[in-house]
Amino acid sequence: MINIGVIGCGYWGPNLIRNFNSLAESRVKKICDVDSGRLSHIQQLYRGVETTTDFNDIINDKEITAVVIALPVHLHFKMAMQSLQAGKHTFIEKPMASSAEECRQLIAVAEKNKLTLMVGHTFIYCAAVRKIKSIIDSGELGELLYICSRRLNMGLYQKDINVAWDLAPHDISIILYLLNEMPLAVNCQGQSHISQYREDVTNMTVYLSNNKVAIIHSSWLDPVKTRHMTFVGTKKMLVYDDLEPIETIKIYDKRVEKPPHYDTFAEFHYAYHHGDMYSPRIESTEPLKQECGHFISCIKTGAKPYSSGTEGLKVVEVLEAADKSLKAEGMRVKI
Repeated sequence: MINIGVIGCGYWGPNLIRNFNSLAESRVKKICDVDSGRLSHIQQLYRGVETTTDFNDIINDKEITAVVIALPVHLHFKMAMQSLQAGKHTFIEKPMASSAEECRQLIAVAEKNKLTLMVGHTFIYCAAVRKIKSIIDSGELGELLYICSRRLNMGLYQKDINVAWDLAPHDISIILYLLNEMPLAVNCQGQSHISQYREDVTNMTVYLSNNKVAIIHSSWLDPVKTRHMTFVGTKKMLVYDDLEPIETIKIYDKRVEKPPHYDTFAEFHYAYHHGDMYSPRIESTEPLKQECGHFISCIKTGAKPYSSGTEGLKVVEVLEAADKSLKAEGMRVKI
């Protein structure tokens, strides 16, 4: 049995507590939060779970094998470093840290102490995303041309990061997982409408190999919650709507066909292919439960997590480049 200590039981922490407690090979022994009211509420839900307002109570507990951190981003590095230095396997919610340099330091300590370091890129544990990867890898879509992602909502406004750091990590981690390549460059534009110093709307273009691009639109200021990705290939096109309960993935047999070369403009015509649409069956599993189970499995076996510290670093490197681009009014920045 692996005993877990959870730091933070605000918005996302309770979901982690629920899932780790549901696993046969783990239990949440102790939770920590500065809000005693939240602690009381969680304790009513999970009888026997210990609570504390002092982070050191978890770090110094020898019965706790692993620490789960679900805090504002600016606290990730400090808490994770103390956890790793204390010999605890460590799970950090996304994004991994506030800078790539902080990520590298955490990776180095985890490797030195032979500990599992994992980042909460929940969507790569989603059955729909894994299905998309198998479809792309099979060549059914043909050569991938571009990806368009929209992750929009009314809030939740964050105090320490802008909307790109809050929402885009989901899309970036999905893209990195699906394509298994590091982006070459990024440009990003955005505006701050509600808070003077935090962009609440951003539009990011991520440049990939072979002229592929991924366009990522993020917003805290949109009336309709949207979780939508489009993948355009040379043979077919795929739409992934995470909010669609049944037909989460739709594959369209549509494409634009380039004609052979002609010498005169009058003879040059594009052909538009319109075929059928189908929706593959997707297994109904909770991605967060799969993610939590994978963390426990990696601790027991020593395997490298799918969303390891290295993958967390890649996402933060993209976000850092996007920040540089924002400050330079959308200039293209190499990664």
